[in-house]
Amino acid sequence: MSDDRLIVALDVPNALQGLQLAEKLGDTTAFYKIGLGMLTGGGLALANELKQEHGKRIFLDMKLFDIGATVENAVRGLAQFDLDFLTVHGDPYVVKAAKEGASGKDLKILAVTILTSLDRNDLDGALIKDGEIRDLVQERAGRAFDAGADGVIASPQEAALIRALPEANGKLIVTPGVRPAGAALGDQKRVATPANAISDGADHIVVGRPIWQAEDPRAAAQSIVDELAAL
Repeated sequence: MSDDRLIVALDVPNALQGLQLAEKLGDTTAFYKIGLGMLTGGGLALANELKQEHGKRIFLDMKLFDIGATVENAVRGLAQFDLDFLTVHGDPYVVKAAKEGASGKDLKILAVTILTSLDRNDLDGALIKDGEIRDLVQERAGRAFDAGADGVIASPQEAALIRALPEANGKLIVTPGVRPAGAALGDQKRVATPANAISDGADHIVVGRPIWQAEDPRAAAQSIVDELAAL
């Protein structure tokens, strides 16, 4: 049986391959992430099909970032698709605009803190202020919650810090950068196992390549579900 704490990232080139993967995973998976990479490959159509015809939950990972009016309009349009989660950058004005765009809908707005593929060297190159990543993530999470975010995206290594924030009460923490024991890290730099991420305060974990690149994706997903069930 599925466990919606596991969100499988359909990071494949197009909707047809995404649907084929979902069919392989079957009832092991109840929640899917569709990202920017599939947007021009039928991503929204796939989201609708999985939601309406297969009863799956959908996380649309767009990481929207623009002036407030543009973000608000974009979210208002996306909110018509009856999806579950949508990501925006964690800047407070962006979060506020996104919440306005989602007004009256059940769509949860999740704020990106600092991408799990980045380390301090990357932040220096982007002229981000000094400080430990974990401290910056916690600060950005708190500000996003204050701006109205329903939850945040952060690496599993920061989940416990965020969960300890008073502002995090009743909010969601979703963690990419999750790798089963022994899995390749790929481009992720701040990772943890599924069980550790949930134990540290995450509500949902996002897993992509360790599942869809596996010889048996269904077995790979079921292994993670079993790991979570043992908590």
